[in-house]
Amino acid sequence: MPKGIFPHLNSSDIITALGGWGLSVSPDQLAHPTADFVEGVYCACLQQVTGLTYDSLRDPVANSLSSLGLENEDLYASAFSNNLILYHLTRFAKAAQVEDFNVRDLYTPERARTFILLSAFINFVKFTEQYCDQFVKNLREHSEKILVEREDVAEGLEKVQKEIDTIKAKIAENEPECERLRQENDVLRQKMFEIKNSQALAVSELEKLKGEKDTLVRQRESLAEEITNTNESVQRTQGRVVQSPDRIRKRISQMTLDATDDKRTIATHETKARDLQSKINTLLAIEKDVRNCVEQLNTIEKEIRSLHDTQKGLGDVKDQLEGKSIEKSELHLKRERVHKQLANAHEKLERAQRHAEDKKQANEKTIARLKGEYEQMVIERRDNDKQLEELRVEATNIQSEMADHLKKNETELNELLAEYWRLRHETDVYMETLANKLKMRVTSG
Repeated sequence: MPKGIFPHLNSSDIITALGGWGLSVSPDQLAHPTADFVEGVYCACLQQVTGLTYDSLRDPVANSLSSLGLENEDLYASAFSNNLILYHLTRFAKAAQVEDFNVRDLYTPERARTFILLSAFINFVKFTEQYCDQFVKNLREHSEKILVEREDVAEGLEKVQKEIDTIKAKIAENEPECERLRQENDVLRQKMFEIKNSQALAVSELEKLKGEKDTLVRQRESLAEEITNTNESVQRTQGRVVQSPDRIRKRISQMTLDATDDKRTIATHETKARDLQSKINTLLAIEKDVRNCVEQLNTIEKEIRSLHDTQKGLGDVKDQLEGKSIEKSELHLKRERVHKQLANAHEKLERAQRHAEDKKQANEKTIARLKGEYEQMVIERRDNDKQLEELRVEATNIQSEMADHLKKNETELNELLAEYWRLRHETDVYMETLANKLKMRVTSG
């Protein structure tokens, strides 16, 4: 059984102390304690220090059970609540220098054990009340800071909401233009494929006509060379001709036949020349059409580049909107936490003010007796101060861990953004490779 360094109280002192907190306790209840009695008294002591009650624990218990998805939550609610109360009372007992508090003290209480536990709890509550002025002052200052912070958060939230509304309006304003550009892009892409196909056919036809032209030019040169050779042969023959009328007539008739054949050949060549000229004119018209197609393709490329720029701007605006949405949700959560902290602070402050007068009267009756006992509590105060300092160090460590965690989250976010831009670059490379395979010219926006 723990002895402790705290002074042991008798029955009247316990009744007086509990009566100062609004609890009516009889000597018979202390002489024959029951499970319900000791649980109510212990929870009242716990409430004086921490503010925890059955009502404040009911919602966390219900939320925890609902998150587990159990079929019969009522079967587990009572046991879970009892375990939660036992956990908080055990921590409270350790703070009051009672190391061996257990479930038997709640459900099978003993008279001597109950007196020792009540002495420890009451002395610990008195000790915290005696030195809580600075705590209340700090609490009020913290409440004022929270109010200022809440106003700042509200202003920031309003500013962010205005920015979000502006971005949404801009997106809604640009959406018809984007839809129109997407439709135009589809039409231009289809038209570009059609023009490309017709261009391929025109180029093949042009190559074919160029080959025919080269063949006809070579034939014309061959015919010109043959005519020259024939003229030279005629001149040589005329020099050898004997001036005989019969031979001359025969030669004239032969030359007439040859001239007729030459005229027929010349007419044939002229016909071929006219055909070549018409084909050349056709080729010039096709070349002009191809040049127009190239100009249209350049125009289409400019439109595609403009569309890519617009799509990129739209993606940036969507990313900004998503970031603002995340920031808005964080601000909402922060505002809810601030409201909750402020409500808890007001509740604790009102409870402290409400019980201040009652506790002051009870303290005036016992102050003379406690002065003699304070000398024995010096060691306990020193240990409590040491424990308080350890708690402060632990709080500092937790704050540093929170800062490290935030830094880690920022690092992960930057890595995700880098991975996003890497994937986007790989997508652009893939689109360019696909365009090269399809013999298309695509410029990245």
